[in-house]
Amino acid sequence: MERDLKSSYLGKRFNKEEFKAEVTGNVRRLFRKTVEEASAQELFQAVAYAVKEPVIDDWIATQDKIKEQKPKIIYYMSMEFLMGRALGNNLINLSCYGEVREALEEMGIDLNAIEDEEPDPALGNGGLGRLAACFLDSLATLGYAAYGCGIRYRYGMFKQRIKDGFQVETPDNWLKDGYPFELRRPEYAKEVRFGGGIRTEFDETGNARFIQENYESVRAIPYDIPIVGYGNHIVNTLRIWDAEPIVDFQLDSFERGDYHKAVEQENLARNIVEVLYPNDNHYAGKELRLKQQYFFVSASLQAAIKKFKKLNLPISQLPQRMVFQMNDTHPTVTTAELMRLLLDEEKLGWNEAWDIVSHCCAYTNHTIMSEALEKWPVDLFSKLLPRVYQIIQEIDRRFCDAIRKRFPGEEDRVSRMAILRDGKVKMANLAIATGFSVNGVAKLHTEILEKRELKDFYEMMPEKFNNKTNGITQRRFLMHANPLLSEWVTRKLGTSAWAANLDLLLGLKPLADDKEACAEFMLIKLKNKMRLAQYIETHNHIVVNPESIFDVQVKRLHEYKRQLLNILHVMYLYNKLKDNPSLDFYPRTFIFGAKASAGYTRAKEIIKLINSVAEIINADTSIGGKIKVVFIEDYKVSNGELIFAAADLSEQISTASKEASGTGNMKFMLNGAVTIGTMDGANVEIVEEVGAGNAFIFGLSSQEVMDYERNGNYNSKEIYDNDERVRRVVDQLVDGTYSKGDHELYRELFDSLTNRKWMAPADMYFILKDFSSYAKAQEDVENAYKDREKWSRMALLNTASAGKFSSDRTIREYIDDIWKAESIK
Repeated sequence: MERDLKSSYLGKRFNKEEFKAEVTGNVRRLFRKTVEEASAQELFQAVAYAVKEPVIDDWIATQDKIKEQKPKIIYYMSMEFLMGRALGNNLINLSCYGEVREALEEMGIDLNAIEDEEPDPALGNGGLGRLAACFLDSLATLGYAAYGCGIRYRYGMFKQRIKDGFQVETPDNWLKDGYPFELRRPEYAKEVRFGGGIRTEFDETGNARFIQENYESVRAIPYDIPIVGYGNHIVNTLRIWDAEPIVDFQLDSFERGDYHKAVEQENLARNIVEVLYPNDNHYAGKELRLKQQYFFVSASLQAAIKKFKKLNLPISQLPQRMVFQMNDTHPTVTTAELMRLLLDEEKLGWNEAWDIVSHCCAYTNHTIMSEALEKWPVDLFSKLLPRVYQIIQEIDRRFCDAIRKRFPGEEDRVSRMAILRDGKVKMANLAIATGFSVNGVAKLHTEILEKRELKDFYEMMPEKFNNKTNGITQRRFLMHANPLLSEWVTRKLGTSAWAANLDLLLGLKPLADDKEACAEFMLIKLKNKMRLAQYIETHNHIVVNPESIFDVQVKRLHEYKRQLLNILHVMYLYNKLKDNPSLDFYPRTFIFGAKASAGYTRAKEIIKLINSVAEIINADTSIGGKIKVVFIEDYKVSNGELIFAAADLSEQISTASKEASGTGNMKFMLNGAVTIGTMDGANVEIVEEVGAGNAFIFGLSSQEVMDYERNGNYNSKEIYDNDERVRRVVDQLVDGTYSKGDHELYRELFDSLTNRKWMAPADMYFILKDFSSYAKAQEDVENAYKDREKWSRMALLNTASAGKFSSDRTIREYIDDIWKAESIK
């Protein structure tokens, strides 16, 4: 059934008075208040529900079209969806942001203040989750039917607080006021089972049936969040699963005094959805992570099969109607669970089930680092998922036979490629063996997978491998994050069509030689820096100079991302200023933002070091404010939008060969920041697009890093001994300079750079090796920035060259090469 959506108050004929009446009515209905009496949070809720109403109409109409047209549906399976705030993004995609802002102003309501009342949904942490969110936006904008499938975490990863320079993890209670954009869908609840044993029965024809007994189970309840496409009235669904006990409360156990037994079902359910990435430094943490992964995968697959069966088609046609994209190794139990459902619930034979699974499951690899490719202890996996483990055993047996047939006599190869080896279930191997596609996320990343990390698999099945360079959505990261630049781009291009076709930014390139246009561009940058400076003063109580170079590194804290290299260089610059107070030095504000996993001790030490350095430098009046260091607490999408718009320099300084792609580099580029980085991940392609003269590249190449790792002939102590600059800053880690006299506070960081420890080499991420090259590149940055005409040209060309890095382009490539889906008409 087609609905006339254009008549809604948020449609093409926006009706200001109807919208204002809806907001006023919502305040009264929800809170029994007038607009004047309502709090900012209550006004946010009222506005959000007013926006949600027409979105629901579009959502229903989209589902009607899917039922009628029966397009292939993409299920994007991911542990993370780092969505960011929905209100502003939805208004942009509904093409009524300005109209709503004006209507609210007439009511005495500031839309910016209302947006700040919305919590960032705590459903993700890093680039993996933000990529998933961008993909959902692009799928809806391009008109493809899709579901994002994940978990409704009640507290996310954590809310980061900085206390005495240390990271402190506190619960991120994002649901405390309710979330107006979600819909609870109990009618689609599914049961998910864990543990127990498997009993085998045989029917009259001798076929085996496998029955799980003595298990514990939870009820998976879906909550649906609308994903609004840009300007097309298509609304897809992010389906996040909550867990509830099958039996709420066992009163008889309680009456007998067995209080733990009385609530154990409730505890099981609650634990599964409590937090993202529970600490897995112990057995219970590993078990919980595996439960989480299986929980949302099983529930999502059960729902998908039920949806497919409504088409009244043979189950063999499932690959023509559905595809399951596994976002990294977390959801790769998808293939084995789908086999279980087809074998045990749909009563298919092995070959029939295998033919379906091997044609509708695809795998995205997000890491080159082998330790991040999940491997589960067999005893844990087989105990928690006994039937799935049986199926994996059979998959492994058949796969190893296929390897031996293809490469006879190469048992070492069989051992490397096997799914079950050394007491572990190797999930990446399972995904590659069972899926029909394996993609990397940048050209260099895919090349390293094919030539090194997954070389054995590539040699056996090269047809499965392909590259899909990551992308970002320009609707959020330019239109919403940077309205001044967005309006300027539209004015200069004479169209806003770039919002759906980012390649149009190429039309800005001639302006790089237009002094007036470059001056306008840099004035916008200055205004955005002033906006961020105000945020920093409010949240960090640090006054920074918007005329200084905003040198920014915001991303997940990991050693290979080398925040440590950055802060050591800051220490080096501070030493130079202290040694020579009259040094010609352009003021610089170093901005960091990062969360470290709760159990990642060394990463948390680096956060402490950054804050210790900031404390010393920011308080030193003798340097005249030439250096300021800021650590943005609780870095997330919403404050990230302010940061991307304001950055002059984008720090993408990972150890070459370690970063799969990166997407922060693309967000900075789109907003006119110039990259300083290694030739790693998508940096390679950024340089290809913008030109080597418009970025600052330093350090070892990927091949050089891999050669050092293979040969084991890198000695960081030689650099420490021979480079006085390096020795001085490294010694300052343990001489009390930044630790109030505590010589042991940063001893672990000192040792990691200079002393080999057991199997770990010293300076395994080549921080000291790249220090000199990095310092030289930073000198080049300063000299380029002093030439305002040169810098403005570089900055503008970065924005003009960012077209390739739209997630719309990435999704089109997935559609054409992997998913083979047709858009909704």
